[in-house]
Amino acid sequence: MSSLTISEGRKTPLKEKNVLLTSPPGMGKTTVLIKLSELLKDKAAGFYTREIRQNNRRQGFEIVSLEGKRIPLAHVDFSSSPYRVSKYGVKPENLEDFLKEIKDALDKKDNKCLLIDEIGKMELFNENFKKTVIEALDSKVPVIATIMSRGEPFCNALKKRPDVRVMEVTRENRNQLPSQLFKGIKSCIS
Repeated sequence: MSSLTISEGRKTPLKEKNVLLTSPPGMGKTTVLIKLSELLKDKAAGFYTREIRQNNRRQGFEIVSLEGKRIPLAHVDFSSSPYRVSKYGVKPENLEDFLKEIKDALDKKDNKCLLIDEIGKMELFNENFKKTVIEALDSKVPVIATIMSRGEPFCNALKKRPDVRVMEVTRENRNQLPSQLFKGIKSCIS
């Protein structure tokens, strides 16, 4: 199994195949993943989550594939959904097409890096999402994912895996992380 080697300013390189990026909200985890996807180009598969805004007010969140496909995941107008995070109704079934893309990338074994944003409250309502995350982490494919920082049993278990490196995104490192991760991933996907 190949491993990532990311110096991260340390004397000892990181050798875990999977990297989970964590930080408080608004620190730049998603931006790091988007910039990394731009460096990886066609060597990446996955998705990220971004805000849906209207009149400068957050109305919800949408899932965006690396190819540009968009589907709302949570919205203030999803009032009939039994799944809620704060004022947002969540439609966890809207993740299914994106999970299929990840499974397809795993099946093809075409040396892609998987990017997942985010392993968070809204996504965890979908049991298939949890299974797909485990399957991806267990595979030989490198996975870079963002993960919620606060305690949630599933997320805490992922952070403790021996094949996972947890990296905190900070104001000091967020601009360098995409290129550091890219350098570490290149040897695993070429």
